[in-house]
Amino acid sequence: MQVAMAGPGPSGLEVLLSTLQDASDSESTLNILNVLDELLSAGTDRRIHYMIKKGGSEALLRTLVNTGCSLSPNSTILVPLLHLLAKVGHRDKKIGHKAEKAGAVLLPLDLLRQSLSDVKTAAACLWLLRVYASCVSTAALLGKNGALDVQFKLITPHTKKHTRLVKAAIDALAALLNSKWNCRRAVSRGYVNSLLNLYEDWHSNDAENKHIPIRRALLHCLRHLTNLPEGRRALEQDGGMEILFQTTQACLASRGLESLAKSATQIMRKCYPKQPLPLLSDRSTYSFPLPGCPASKPDSAPTSEDNNLEEESDEEDTEIDDLDREEDDDLETDLTKLRTRPEPDRPLEELGQYARLCPELHYDFQDLDSDPDGEESSDEDGFLYSDAGPGPRFFSGGRREDQRSPGSENQGDPGGEGNSSCQAGSSGGPEPQLNPRDFHSQYLSSGRAGHEIPSMIERLLEKHRGCIPGHDPQVYTTTAANTKSIAGYSVLAFPDFWGHLPPPYRQPMAQRRQGVQRSKVFEDIQRLLSPADVVDKVVFDLEAPSSQDTAEDSDSLRFYSKFESGNLRKAIQVRSYEYDVILNSDVNCSHYHHWFYFEVSGMKAGVPYRFNIINCEKANSQFNYGMQPVLYSVREALEGNPHWVRAGSDICYYKNHFSQSSLPGRGQKGRTYYTLTFSVTFQHSEDVCYLAYHYPYTYSALQMQLQCLQRSLDPLKVFFQHQTLCETLAGNPCPIITITAQPLSRSWNHLHQFRNRPCVLLTARVHPGESNASWVMKGTLEFLCSSHPVAESLRDAYIFKIIPMLNPDGVINGTHRCSLSGEDLNRQWMKPDLKLSPTIYHAKGFLYYLNSIGRTPLVFCDYHGHSRKKNVFLYGCSIKETLWQSGSTVNTMALKEDPGYRTLPKILDKIAPAFAFQSCSFLVEKSRASTARVVVWREMGVVRSYTMESTYCGCDQGLYKGLQIGTQELEEMGSKLCQGLLALKRNSLLYSKLIIPASALGELSDNRLDHKSNSVFEDDEPPCEEEIEYHSDVCSEHGADSSELDAEVNGGGNDSEEDPLQYGLKTPDRKSCLSAQLLRKPSVEVVTVTLSSHKSFNSSKSHCLNSDLAHIE
Repeated sequence: MQVAMAGPGPSGLEVLLSTLQDASDSESTLNILNVLDELLSAGTDRRIHYMIKKGGSEALLRTLVNTGCSLSPNSTILVPLLHLLAKVGHRDKKIGHKAEKAGAVLLPLDLLRQSLSDVKTAAACLWLLRVYASCVSTAALLGKNGALDVQFKLITPHTKKHTRLVKAAIDALAALLNSKWNCRRAVSRGYVNSLLNLYEDWHSNDAENKHIPIRRALLHCLRHLTNLPEGRRALEQDGGMEILFQTTQACLASRGLESLAKSATQIMRKCYPKQPLPLLSDRSTYSFPLPGCPASKPDSAPTSEDNNLEEESDEEDTEIDDLDREEDDDLETDLTKLRTRPEPDRPLEELGQYARLCPELHYDFQDLDSDPDGEESSDEDGFLYSDAGPGPRFFSGGRREDQRSPGSENQGDPGGEGNSSCQAGSSGGPEPQLNPRDFHSQYLSSGRAGHEIPSMIERLLEKHRGCIPGHDPQVYTTTAANTKSIAGYSVLAFPDFWGHLPPPYRQPMAQRRQGVQRSKVFEDIQRLLSPADVVDKVVFDLEAPSSQDTAEDSDSLRFYSKFESGNLRKAIQVRSYEYDVILNSDVNCSHYHHWFYFEVSGMKAGVPYRFNIINCEKANSQFNYGMQPVLYSVREALEGNPHWVRAGSDICYYKNHFSQSSLPGRGQKGRTYYTLTFSVTFQHSEDVCYLAYHYPYTYSALQMQLQCLQRSLDPLKVFFQHQTLCETLAGNPCPIITITAQPLSRSWNHLHQFRNRPCVLLTARVHPGESNASWVMKGTLEFLCSSHPVAESLRDAYIFKIIPMLNPDGVINGTHRCSLSGEDLNRQWMKPDLKLSPTIYHAKGFLYYLNSIGRTPLVFCDYHGHSRKKNVFLYGCSIKETLWQSGSTVNTMALKEDPGYRTLPKILDKIAPAFAFQSCSFLVEKSRASTARVVVWREMGVVRSYTMESTYCGCDQGLYKGLQIGTQELEEMGSKLCQGLLALKRNSLLYSKLIIPASALGELSDNRLDHKSNSVFEDDEPPCEEEIEYHSDVCSEHGADSSELDAEVNGGGNDSEEDPLQYGLKTPDRKSCLSAQLLRKPSVEVVTVTLSSHKSFNSSKSHCLNSDLAHIE
């Protein structure tokens, strides 16, 4: 038979498909099917997609209808047709709908019923049913017509015969279970129990692991069924957890069974019964009465701003966030909003109150020629506590007002000039050895006994003698006494009191042990399977102080967190050396569980203790990518090593079975928490150690640093003013610092130059849990006050206004995100409330004031920490880059924009080892409209308005690649930011030569836009090697790779008892040869197709065919 085609008509493939539908004899139909199969098998998937585009699926479906509806269907044609339709349909996303439209859905099901004894035809029908069921509506239609029962009859216990048919039946069943209607029907018919028994039987009898695909397919069916609550209950009631746990343990010994272990583990995680946290309430233990608000405020449903944390891509939970949200949809494309400066949110008359915060404009400098020793404090508010106030004891209990701090009677020399070692007792006559356990027991129990200050604490103060530069325990104790906390802290954490030195080495990223998460999950599952082995003993409860008294036995660790910045709500002993730890919510909140800082004691040396923080909320963590928590040992500190160090092994972060209570009346499902688990092997028995998410930096530490800095300065060279911006909700002063160089004299020229220096405004710690921001700020403050030549040039060039801690209350009370109002202060900049957000209200007011007097800051930078990315980087604001990224049709060539916002990040990329320019972004997002960065840029007109993000983890580029970041590197980043500011000054090249190599200066052009801004929602990390989630509504498709189905259709997985040739489309006596012109361009004038039997299809013709079809590849 020949088909001629002239002119620019349809392509050869279209003619071939048309001929297939119209063919009236079996020989022609079979030849066309073989031709199509040869064409599709010779190339890539693009050939199949090309055929689908040309109507191949519809043609095959109509052929199936024509052939299958005959009185006596020809199996010789049906089997190859079903094979080809399965191969093509598997790649056609609309195959189910097309089959419904063609009336071909139930045909293979009817054929299957008629051919249960015909293995060849039954397998072909099952493959096509599997393809059809990829469409949920088609799967439901098949299920309602009895497909489940028909297919389930073909699934037998372990056998060596017809295993290919069994596999096809299980795969088809799994595909049908994509439909919830089918799942419910299957569960109600007891399929869960039957499938468990089948899986156990195949596992037990498949000793040589020859039938792994069948076992994997059975697990795939169970995964679908357990997507429903009733399916999970059925599996638990039928002993499925025990069956899967035992069989999985046996699989772990063989690497080839990894896929089975992975699937079974996910099913067990999903079916682990959900339970609430062992708490009376999800709300924070601490509450604070807010001005103008009811005493207790009900929980509010998390908003989109709650889930999109500042400058981070932290989707809080997949059940709340829209995972399909396009990131570009968040970009601000309204040119009016991008270019128009809003009106001030307050009358200009109110701005006069901020004149006091610019003392450099009013100071008369009469003391320039006076003796600096007689100079009074520059703090007009008397904030430096020159008189020793009441101090906290080193124990809990008692009223703070009745206590005096060690050394408060005689402040004396703070020890800044001492050169003694950090090791206590290293000088000054014989002293009893200071034991950490003694220190711990005295400061925890003496207050309850009513004793005076322990003499040991006085000896500690005597022996410290300023061994840590910039740290004074006596000053710290005094400032801590004036710090106001909700809980009325009367205990100082030893690391904050004693101080910290960076260790003399840098620590690499932790290496993740293969399978560590699964081993931890198995330990969790064993709690359910062996409840008698669980201790379940509360050893610490912030709401029940008596729990600390009951934990004095030697079999349990002792926990404590009631100190500044501490966060630990409850600790439960699970096993002898395992503890579940629950973090406290932010004040007046029921969420934001991230920051932790607590004390642990009573340990045994050399024993690995497992700690599980079970109420984390973020969907991923750097703990999965090499980050470790930090640990401080009192024993080591007393022996001369006062270091916070990275510690912990077997670290992983994954979703657990604890869930948050649903919000009543709101229809919102309770969110599932995540577990951060790590093991710590302590070096010393009966030590006192502290564990924290990151290097702690308290409010009292800031106050101490400011005092020590001011004492160390030469007032004739450095103009340093420490003032109070305002008081917080709890009554703690929020400091603001002015740093610049003193004028050379009182002459008009010198004073004029002094008062007209450009202003730089730096802020930090609006989010209390981002303690890394405070360490960066510490580096900034110390560098600006140093005698370094670049620091002197900076002071000559700029006036620095610094608000080092915008959220003191949150820092003091150990919150992660919010202030005492329960709100994220970095979402309040657009319309700050004077009563609820006083620090933001007055910081913005101060910026308005600077703007009103013509002293708009040249640079604004808000220091933050980033929990999901590595390195340090900046976020800025650019109209053009935002419009480019969003694909806006606005003509950006007509827009004028100062490109200077890129200069500082480019400089930092050259001089700061931890900085990564490729991570910077200059996009303006709608969800960030009320953050400091965007508001200062939009409302104050500050072109260089930035958020600086510092990693909690470490770096993956540059000098520190592969290393975890420490306080030394963070402080260095603070100093490097200052150095980078020199290049922004006029005649910047003169300054830049001090800090930037000459070879790099040419690369700092503002006009080179050589970097594409990244979305702030993007993660830098690849997917975790072990699945963090176990989504009940998302199941990784078994056999989603088309090659697997192709191999089965083409006979790649044959049984030894069956003839492999029976399952392929091509047989030795039925081959075909096709001219390459079939799939050429439609302009081919004549295509002749010879459809006849051929004895062979040689390699030379195959090569010619592939060459001619290259345009499709």
